[in-house]
Amino acid sequence: VQLQASGGGLVQPGGSLRLSCAASGSILMINGMGWYRRAPGNERELVASVTRGGTTNYADSVKGRFTISRDNAKNTVYLQMNSLEPEDTAVYFCNADIMGGSGYYSRYWGQGTQVTVSS
Repeated sequence: VQLQASGGGLVQPGGSLRLSCAASGSILMINGMGWYRRAPGNERELVASVTRGGTTNYADSVKGRFTISRDNAKNTVYLQMNSLEPEDTAVYFCNADIMGGSGYYSRYWGQGTQVTVSS
């Protein structure tokens, strides 16, 4: 099982980016999916998460600006980021709780994608 993240880049303050993360491999079921980020000198923090049924949870710092969604048919989770601020600069990681061929859930992580907000 692999998670492949994409969509990061350099954007000006106030701009938007959309991150995608696709799971592939021997997948029977995906439960929760989410996005974390780690800024230089900081701990990794939860940005947003979404259950299989679509219930979402957001960090206070991104509420009203970021939207997490998923496409269960494509095993993909998205993060739409609007009104970006320099404080959003970080490496963003996706994760997913996946049931593989073993029949047990394991948490998998993507490789990280850099988001830089700067003028």
